[in-house]
Amino acid sequence: MLAVIRIRGTTGIRPQAAKTAELLRLQRINHMVFIEDNPLFRGMLQMVKDYVTWGEVEDATLELVLKHRAQLKGHEYLDEDELKEISGYSTYKDLAKALNKGKIKFKDIRNIVPVVRLNPPRGGYEAIMKSFKQGGSAGYRGKEINKLILKMLKPGVDLNGEDKN
Repeated sequence: MLAVIRIRGTTGIRPQAAKTAELLRLQRINHMVFIEDNPLFRGMLQMVKDYVTWGEVEDATLELVLKHRAQLKGHEYLDEDELKEISGYSTYKDLAKALNKGKIKFKDIRNIVPVVRLNPPRGGYEAIMKSFKQGGSAGYRGKEINKLILKMLKPGVDLNGEDKN
C-alpha cells in the first residue's frame, strides 16, 4: 500500500496534473490518501510527481494514522469500540496489517473519509520544487515516507489546534 501526500498547491499546475490530483482525491496541501500499488496508480503518480510525495507505508505508521487521524463521515474519529462493526477487525493493529496485505481496501471501511488531513511537518518540508533524490520533497521516497508521516502526526492536537489531552 502506498501513502500519497500533496506537498504543493494549485498555482501554475498543468491541467493534466490537476485532473490526476483530483482523481486521486488530493485537493489540498498536507492531505494524504492510501492507494494500492499497481501499474495504474504508478502511472497516475508519475503525472503528479512534482506536486506529491509517496512511498510504501509500514504497519506501525498506518496504525498511528488510523488511531489519531482517520475520520468517519460527520467529523467523528475512528473509535476502537466501534472498529469491529465498521471494518470487521477488532484492533487498529489488525486493521493496519489487513490494509497493507491487501485483504481489505481503505475505501471498504464503512463511512470512512478517504482523505486523511495532516498537519504541516515539524521542521517543514525540504525544498518542494526538487525531487527527493535531489534533496527535496517531491516524488518517490520509498520507506522514508513513514518518517514524514510521523513528523506530520501530532497526537493529542486535533486539526483545529485544540489540545485533546
